[in-house]
Amino acid sequence: MDLEEEFAQHRGGLVAHCYRMLGSLHDAEDAVQETYLRAWRGHADFEHRSSIRTWLYRIATNVCLNLLQHSSRRVVPSALGAPGNDPEDLHAQALEVPWLEPFPDQLLGADPATVVGDRQSLRLAMVAAMQHLPPRQRAVLILREVLTWPAADVASLLDTTTAAVNSSLQRARAELARLKPREDELREPHEPLRRALLDQFQAAMESKDLVVLEGLFTEDARWEMPPIPTWFSGRSDVLRLLDSKLRAGQDRRALVETSANGQPAFALYIRGKDDQYHAHSIKVLTLTSAGISSVLAFHQPALFPAFGLPLIHRS
Repeated sequence: MDLEEEFAQHRGGLVAHCYRMLGSLHDAEDAVQETYLRAWRGHADFEHRSSIRTWLYRIATNVCLNLLQHSSRRVVPSALGAPGNDPEDLHAQALEVPWLEPFPDQLLGADPATVVGDRQSLRLAMVAAMQHLPPRQRAVLILREVLTWPAADVASLLDTTTAAVNSSLQRARAELARLKPREDELREPHEPLRRALLDQFQAAMESKDLVVLEGLFTEDARWEMPPIPTWFSGRSDVLRLLDSKLRAGQDRRALVETSANGQPAFALYIRGKDDQYHAHSIKVLTLTSAGISSVLAFHQPALFPAFGLPLIHRS
């Protein structure tokens, strides 16, 4: 295998790693490009004291830490304040806020470092919680908990001591335990319940069936819509929002199933005056045995190509 092929083999895992660090798909892809540039330039000096994979992750981590020196953490609307309750007050305020972005599962590729366990660390709630950690602490957590690097290797990368790495990991774990959902809140229902929830949600959203939607949402369900800062918490307020914003009538909307952050997702297309269905938002769902507990609807049509989806949908 030549160098270019070996680099390509690790691309999916590197993008996922940079995404965990940065909270942005676009920033992560830029970071991986910079990683490859640095690797090409420095390959002649690579002494094979570690694997190519480890070497690439070292470079990528440093690239991300450099980027984070000049940027703010990525957030979701619920991190900014209390929920709203007026569906008519949804203007996208001119906030200079770097929003968390979703991660298309298809980008993971076949890298064995990104399967099963690592998908849990990509879930939106986990990535959002990690954004609250200081950058170096975030790096320690990801390198130790996700990539399972020895503490000594992390210390070498960060130019610190093993004791400092272990201390940083303890603080990161404590902060994450405070911020992230409980494990049972991250555990999805088994089939066929999972499939039934998704099928019913898709059909009810397309037809604006609020009765069905009421039965699908948990009592404490939340709905967020970055870059709109207003968010809604509680089944009744979420339903009030959907009643206000979903236009009644047949063939108004089309939902296309996809997946993001190891979670089920739907791409929403809205029928325009030209009778074509235009890209609107990517909706990432959190499912529990009790129903749909969260929808993060990213109102960013520019994300659709990253999911392999067209901006115009022909149903």
